[in-house]
Amino acid sequence: MSIKPLVILPDSKLRLISEPIKEVTGEIRRLADDMLETMYDAPGVGLAAIQIGMPVRMVTMDVSKSEEERQPLVLINPEITWVSEEKRVYEEGCLSIPEYYEEVERPDRVRFRFMNLKGETIEQDADGLLATCVQHEIDHLNGVLFIDYLSKLKRDRVMTKFKKAAKREAGA
Repeated sequence: MSIKPLVILPDSKLRLISEPIKEVTGEIRRLADDMLETMYDAPGVGLAAIQIGMPVRMVTMDVSKSEEERQPLVLINPEITWVSEEKRVYEEGCLSIPEYYEEVERPDRVRFRFMNLKGETIEQDADGLLATCVQHEIDHLNGVLFIDYLSKLKRDRVMTKFKKAAKREAGA
């Protein structure tokens, strides 16, 4: 297991559409371990494989409270199969858009299907933070970022800020 460097906005990799995983192999299990270690180290509650530069449809999550025992989830080829009409607003952040948080409205409840590390297909319902996290991370697999739900003005400000930071870093 190793901590991987995060892909940071404005890197165009974040806009890639990730490829489905055909089978759970030792390589996929190692990637899941690396993603969990990277996510916990960051620290974050979710991480899509593309955020460490791997364009495959895998997500790791753990929405347990910091004082609780860890409850890691690995979702392979996740897809949302149902969303509630009721909406909820959560303040979201993203490991690929560090230190930027904004309120985003999403469906309050979702049902999603995924394959686990044993290759089993599972369907699960989620609400609250888990529902938000599932939607946020699946968006990553489709090249969508949480800032895409913001007004054009806010989104443009964020992009400008991160483009300037990337230029400064490249020049450093």
